[in-house]
Amino acid sequence: MSEHLHTALWLADSGVPTLPLRAGKLPFANCPACARNACGGRPNMKTPGPCACPAPCHGWAAATTDTRVINSPTWARAWRDAAVVAYHPGGAGLTIVDCDNAEAITWARAILPATRIVETTRGEHWIYQGVMRSVNGVRDGVDIKSLMAYARWLGEGDGVAVPLPDAVRALAVREPSTARRAPQTLSVPLRGREGVCRHRTPTYLDRGIAMAEQRIIEARSAVHATVYRTFLAVLSKHGGCGCLTDAHVARLFTAAQAKGESPRHCTDAWTNARTTLGL
Repeated sequence: MSEHLHTALWLADSGVPTLPLRAGKLPFANCPACARNACGGRPNMKTPGPCACPAPCHGWAAATTDTRVINSPTWARAWRDAAVVAYHPGGAGLTIVDCDNAEAITWARAILPATRIVETTRGEHWIYQGVMRSVNGVRDGVDIKSLMAYARWLGEGDGVAVPLPDAVRALAVREPSTARRAPQTLSVPLRGREGVCRHRTPTYLDRGIAMAEQRIIEARSAVHATVYRTFLAVLSKHGGCGCLTDAHVARLFTAAQAKGESPRHCTDAWTNARTTLGL
């Protein structure tokens, strides 16, 4: 048994979906039957595991914990030719903050909570419990790998993985694209007694934003409708006085995207809520 296959079986037994990578950290090409997704691809491409083809096709979606598949003759050649073992972080309930240079590591140490860290060729993988969408280039030298992505297995690392923090989820909020469609800073004049906005009391505003985040996070169905109603409620309370900032809106967008809403859906819901209220 090759070392790569031994590692893959150990990962699978631990509940971590795994797959082989060839030189250059690339997945193996699809077999002829799956070339150019002629087979239709893995349904929805949102969960780990191979498609109907028994070969390791479709990149990250081939990752599996099925030891019968990993040990199968059709995977044997791939393991013989593999340069490295990879895994699907999202399928294992994990998110990786991939810090690819010294500056990125310095940033992570200053901003992110301590967690399990795995050394890489050029930097570090900061591994958290929880899943989110994968985004490359969230800042210089930093990628997020979770759902619909793969990462090299480089060992267990040091430390204990802690829950995914909001600081990481916020990195996936693409502020430039949302700003073009609907500016997040409300530029309406302040209104209130003697010209002082009562919502500038930090406790009052922060409590309102926290309650809105919780309402979105706890949604079990009709997430899009819940997001819209929550945005509407926040704007009806705070939108007419100019107290909302980009940071407040980013918190709401982050909560919505953690429930599966896209940046476009968030922006549309925010814009519709503002239009409804005449803001």
